[in-house]
Amino acid sequence: MRHPTSIISLVAHVLAAILVLWILLDLFGANTGNPVVNWFHHAADWLSAWSRGLFTVNNHTGQTLLDYGIPAVVYVVIGNLVTRRRSVA
Repeated sequence: MRHPTSIISLVAHVLAAILVLWILLDLFGANTGNPVVNWFHHAADWLSAWSRGLFTVNNHTGQTLLDYGIPAVVYVVIGNLVTRRRSVA
């Protein structure tokens, strides 16, 4: 059985991976009519709802990186902090 801290770390990294994959799909102009691309779009929107529009820039690339990159970093940092704290205790 997996240790709870490894599960927390895995979940945090999977959430970040979904966001990073959406960033790449968006920046490369993936067809949002495709069901897989659409799923990643909706998942990333849900995961980043709290941070979208936190900062605004004048270009699409920068806005996408900020809107979805910030939560990706936050999820990994929080996951790693929780994992580190649990392994020390």
